[in-house]
Amino acid sequence: MANGQWYPPEWPDRIRALASGELTPATPRRAATVMLLRDGAEHGAPEVHMLRRRASMAFAGGAYAYPGGGVDPRDDDRLVRWAGPTRASWAARLGVDGEAEAQAIVCAAVRETYEEAGVLLAGPTPDTVVGDTTGDDWEADREALVARDVSFAEFLDRRGLVLRSDLLGAWARWITPEFEPRRYDTFFFVAGLPAGQRTRNASTEADRTVWIRPTEAAARYDKGELLMMPPTISTLRALSAHRTPAAALAAAPEQDMTPVLARARVEDGELVLSWPGHDEFTKHIGPGGGA
Repeated sequence: MANGQWYPPEWPDRIRALASGELTPATPRRAATVMLLRDGAEHGAPEVHMLRRRASMAFAGGAYAYPGGGVDPRDDDRLVRWAGPTRASWAARLGVDGEAEAQAIVCAAVRETYEEAGVLLAGPTPDTVVGDTTGDDWEADREALVARDVSFAEFLDRRGLVLRSDLLGAWARWITPEFEPRRYDTFFFVAGLPAGQRTRNASTEADRTVWIRPTEAAARYDKGELLMMPPTISTLRALSAHRTPAAALAAAPEQDMTPVLARARVEDGELVLSWPGHDEFTKHIGPGGGA
């Protein structure tokens, strides 16, 4: 039985166009996504919050993913109130050039989690987190962020909030293949659901959200029941080793942040698509385009 690996039918043609020089790779845009975990005591393992992208989406339609999105350039042009590791420490961990860029990536992770799941990793002081983000005033601010009427830095300043970077752990980094027209340089983070807050489907890009154990999600992917992109199933398998959200967060500093970028080569007349270090995703594409 085929697994649930997302594989667009147009990929072989794009790969051949790239190999022949007919396709110029797009520059990947910085992005961030958050694997939000909550305690699943009844199962002895944590659950992760996932959303299913609408089938109509141009990129990865129908696939299960985590809340996430692109970096807003405005979030690197002013300092935000900050708790946790320094911006310099984050820059080193993420492998980016400067503190401003590191701040923008971390801001994107926290902002997208709020925009798409209604969960905010920020508080009025460096050691607190807001307990409730419901209500008309919060919703108006969230919608203003989605519309990009305000930057996340402006939102935090207006609310008098401190960004809790210590509640995040950098987990992985994947770059969309060169033959994709929409490319992202995505940083994956892990975080625990703050006490008192609840997730909801606040994303216009998702038609469903679930809390699910990583082992269950991976098993359903293996059966072909859940569609996922390689970085999603890869990170789910890694999360499966940890019994609590706190344990996963504590393990984050040991995770490899080397960027993963798919490669394509011609071998014995067929295309071979692979992700270095992740053999399970290798695809062999015959002359007719079948994998």
